[in-house]
Amino acid sequence: MARIEDILQLETIDKDIYRGAVHESQLQRTFGGQVAGQALVSATNTVEDRYQVHSLHGYFLRPGNPTRPTIYLVDRIRDGRSFCTRRVTGVQNGDAIFTMSASFHVLDEGIEHQDPIPSGVPGPEELKDQLTEPGSELSVFREWENFDLRLVPADRFTGSDYFVAQQRVWFRYRHRLPDDQVFHVCTLAYMSDMTLLGSARVPHPDVTPQSASLDHAMWFLRPFRADEWLLYDQTSPSAESGRALTQGRIFDAAGNMVAAVVQEGLARTGRSMPADQHARADKRA
Repeated sequence: MARIEDILQLETIDKDIYRGAVHESQLQRTFGGQVAGQALVSATNTVEDRYQVHSLHGYFLRPGNPTRPTIYLVDRIRDGRSFCTRRVTGVQNGDAIFTMSASFHVLDEGIEHQDPIPSGVPGPEELKDQLTEPGSELSVFREWENFDLRLVPADRFTGSDYFVAQQRVWFRYRHRLPDDQVFHVCTLAYMSDMTLLGSARVPHPDVTPQSASLDHAMWFLRPFRADEWLLYDQTSPSAESGRALTQGRIFDAAGNMVAAVVQEGLARTGRSMPADQHARADKRA
């Protein structure tokens, strides 16, 4: 499968216009994390180095076709002294499949605090690599063979009665990445779409709903490396009307909270998946 270095390498078509190449995929639709990561690369290409991305808010409008390249159009919404804002639209075959706003900040001094990393969670070395699990060659984990994903079994951590659905995952990129923090941020934007919607299925182990990302919001809080272990602490506070709300906190192994994610996804059980996702306009939502 494609390396993240290749996935995030975009071609410049014209000023503020970029193209993401086609990469091998076993998925019927373009992976949402790929679109979000490439869109964030497009946005960062248009800001000065002194600005660092601190948040993104994206909507998945149509299912992407993994056999087609995606064009990214960047609008320079605002350039201020402390903040600047970009809007990115991902386009395939003339249709918008994704739209994202990203905000960048020149770091300031201010108050500091964070939630502690969850306690009592086994380290990644104590868990099985999902890619080596029996039958994994038939699973979605094969799509992410360059990422080390280790699900924490429910009986290996103490959950909270406050959460109706909870899931924890250790993950990292398997190979050494460039030292550029922007690259790690864009890689984590890709990674953040992995497994998160799965937290909504925890209370429903016998149900396999139709699943797709609808929107995705992310905040980058502290520096980190995506090629070192990160703990993704995931919950799903609500599911109703064919949609599920999920959220996650991401910590590095030292206990620093490096990012936060909120995502709403399709969780529909009343209809079957369309036979051909790419031959029809997306009216599913």
